[in-house]
Amino acid sequence: MHDDVIDVEPVGHLRLAVRFANGLSGHVEFKKSHLYGVFEALKDSKLFEEVHCRNGFVEWPGDLDIAPDAMYEEIKARGCWILE
Repeated sequence: MHDDVIDVEPVGHLRLAVRFANGLSGHVEFKKSHLYGVFEALKDSKLFEEVHCRNGFVEWPGDLDIAPDAMYEEIKARGCWILE
């Protein structure tokens, strides 16, 4: 699928560089206000750096993930997906 993530790298705490199967690339940025509930664990910078992609999703240990579809649409439109 065109919106599958094939590469993800942390570029500082709370910011990711992502690349999709069709070559589109951009950034995902977590605002501290988004780090609640299941995402609260990402306040830990060491855990945040353990990001990887699997089956088109961006994932962290502990069953944390973000699906690619909304990410793809925002990056396609703006170059960055900001999670607030």
